[in-house]
Amino acid sequence: MKSKLKFLGMLVIAMLLFTVGCSKDDDPADNDFFVGTYNGTITFSNGSETIADDDGRVTVVKVDDSYTFDFGSSIPNINGVKFQQQGDNTYVSIGDGLTGITITANTLKMLVSNDNGTWTADCTR
Repeated sequence: MKSKLKFLGMLVIAMLLFTVGCSKDDDPADNDFFVGTYNGTITFSNGSETIADDDGRVTVVKVDDSYTFDFGSSIPNINGVKFQQQGDNTYVSIGDGLTGITITANTLKMLVSNDNGTWTADCTR
């Protein structure tokens, strides 16, 4: 019985941490670790195929200063993106072949084109 209560207590604490850590008001730039999901229109094209989803999702994961964009709808991910601040809470991507991403706590706008293809996103949280 004691071990069951201990497990239940740990589960409640984990759920609380997850809920607080993934708030919709949480700004990715304010944290060394961030996970957030943006929903909206996403597309990908590489010349031979085009994938479009008007009800798509992009999960953004930030660890230290490197961002990963995990797309749904079988769209390839974008990894290792760096950002610089532009304005109050707006961040713009920098780096070869990865420019064209703007992210805030509430919006994700993307137009990235490189040798691997072209990604677009117009999403909100």
